[in-house]
This record gives sequence, C-alpha cells and structure tokens, in this order.
Amino acid sequence: MTAHTTSGTTGSPLRVGLVGYGLAGSVFHAPLITATGGLALDTVVTTDEGRRAQARAACPGVRFAASPEELWQRADELDLIVIASPNRTHVPLARAALEAGMPVVVDKPVAGTAAEARELAALADERGLLLSVFQNRRWDNDFLTLRALLADGALGEVRRFESRYERWRPGLKGGWRESGDPREIGGLLYDLGSHVVDQALTLFGPVVRVYAESDVRRPGAAADDDTFLALTHASGVRSHLYVSATAAQLGPRFRVLGSEAGFVKYGLDPQEADLREGARPADGGAWGEEPEELWGRLGSGESPLTGGGTPVRTLPGDYPAYYAAVADALRGKGDNPVTALQAAEALDVLEAARRSAREGVTVTLRPAGTEAPVPSPAHTPEEQPV
Repeated sequence: MTAHTTSGTTGSPLRVGLVGYGLAGSVFHAPLITATGGLALDTVVTTDEGRRAQARAACPGVRFAASPEELWQRADELDLIVIASPNRTHVPLARAALEAGMPVVVDKPVAGTAAEARELAALADERGLLLSVFQNRRWDNDFLTLRALLADGALGEVRRFESRYERWRPGLKGGWRESGDPREIGGLLYDLGSHVVDQALTLFGPVVRVYAESDVRRPGAAADDDTFLALTHASGVRSHLYVSATAAQLGPRFRVLGSEAGFVKYGLDPQEADLREGARPADGGAWGEEPEELWGRLGSGESPLTGGGTPVRTLPGDYPAYYAAVADALRGKGDNPVTALQAAEALDVLEAARRSAREGVTVTLRPAGTEAPVPSPAHTPEEQPV
C-alpha cells in the first residue's frame, strides 16, 4: 500500500487528532503540538466536560469528538493521530488508526509486550504509515548533556551507567497507574522504567542480560513502586537503573563512570514541571534551561558534593524537538524520531525485568542482529534464557 499523503497543502499545518486529555494529553502532547510549527491541534477526543473546558482555554478553536472512531471516519481530513489515553488502550487504538490509514504517535509504553509492538510496527510498514513512540526523555537536558560528553570522549571508555528516576510519594494517588490489574500495564517498571531503559539503550546499545528487583512498598499499593534493574549491554557497559516512588532521599539523576573520568548530575529536567505550571515553549525566554548550581560535574577522584570535578553547563532540554521531527518525517524531510521497533527492544528488557523480579533469576537476551558474545559476569543468580 502506498504511503499516507498529508491532507495539508504545501505550507499549511498538518492537522492532528489527539485521543485523551488527561495528564499525558494536557501536560505534554497538546502543548508540544501547538508549539510546533507545521502542526495544528484540530480535534481532541474526550467526553469529560471539565477537560473540554481546559482544552478550549489552552487551545482556542480546537474541536472535540466523543470517540476515537469519529477520527477514523475523518481519515482524509487529519494527518496524524496522537494516542495519549491509558496504557491498556494503546495497542487497540494504534491498530485501529493504522488500519484507517492514519499515521500515529503513541505515548509510552506503546504496548504491554514487545511482540505487540512489533506487530504494530509491521502493520505500519505494510500500510506505509508513520508509527512513532513518544519517548520525550531522549530530549531531557541532562540526557542531551551526557550524550554530548560521550560523543566528545570526555569520560573515556564508559564502564558503568547509573540512572535514577526517583520520587518521594509515600501516599497513593489512585487511578490505573497504581492498579495491580496486569491489563492496565501500570506500575513504575512500565511507567518510569520505559524512560530509563530507553535512555540506556540509546546510549549504550543492545542488552544481553537483565536482573531486577521489584517491590510494592506503600500500604494499599497494588503495583510496583520501587524497582531496580541491572543491565549488561553487548558493549560491556553495565547499567544500574532505579525507579521509585518511595525515595525519601533522592540520589543523583546520573552517575556515569568511565576509564578517564566520571560525570555526576543531580536534579530532574525542568520541562515537565514547567509544562505542569502552564509554561509553554513559545512563551519566550530560555526554555529547558536550568541554573548553574544544578549543573553536573565531570572529573575523577573527588565527590561533586564537596566541589570536586569541573562544572559542565547543562544543555537546554528540548521536548519540542520530538514533534518537530515528527512533522518533518510526515513531510518526507526526516526520519521517525522514535520507532516502534526501538520501543520493542526496550519492552524486551522490561519483560525480562518483570520475569527476573518474579522468579529471582537473571534473564539472558540475544537482541536481534547482535553477534557479540554475552559477557560473563563475576557473580549472578541462576541464569534463564528468554
């Protein structure tokens, strides 16, 4: 089947239908879509009157639909569908949109299993349609800074990567994200874990071994809220990843150790907090910037908490770059910024981590196209291939 042809004429914005206006839709997708030149938010799918009022105030002129099916019936009018609904709906809605002939962006995680993600990727390829996954934290300020340091060889040969996405939320918020029903695809492993695993894969390549510990710490909680993953990459790099809602003292966001130097960075990228507060990339000012006191430090042999190492200016975060790349890809001017196959590789790791935590084993992976031998660790629990 031929590739989707955009309905917009040359120079006119591509029209976007957004499914869902909860946290993901209202805080991330709608603001970033409206801030992107070449895109226009046309229709929001929600029946909640409060959310409709919120969308009208934030996006004057936006239209509304009561169901996703109304968007499928307008496939010749819309150029992109963005799925920002609960996780359990991602696969069926993405499949329906692709079958209707519409390019799709899906919030992470794209699916509950790697097999489902690969099935969606195959369908999109068969139909000649864009299928992209919203992994916005590839455009975090600290991640962009670390990528630049690695590209410059500032750390030498990287040996260990530590990444923490921690919060202190001793009370439950409720909702499907904290549900123990596996159909909801809730819990931190698939929520924040989707980010830290994607970043590790982007930086250091395929994973060949996964060990994980996953716990439910808070009274009344039903889904994992304190999880640790140890990954061995085919390159030999070790990644230690922490996601938690129960961290009373937050650790460094990144601690990266190389043969020549280490890099330590505290604090989260400010873009999410700014978006939650109503700030927008088009408001003017320095979007994604952070103060000098939050810059990471590069060096060796000393603790950054005592002034060791050299401060490294944090590059500005750039969430708008994701949708700018999507718009370019739709117009045939660039590549898909995050493919479903890349998301499937991350889901391979998340599935292995879930099994490792459940069974108390280390799971060995053989990523597709990887010929490197699996490194032999000094000490691991019983290994189980997958």
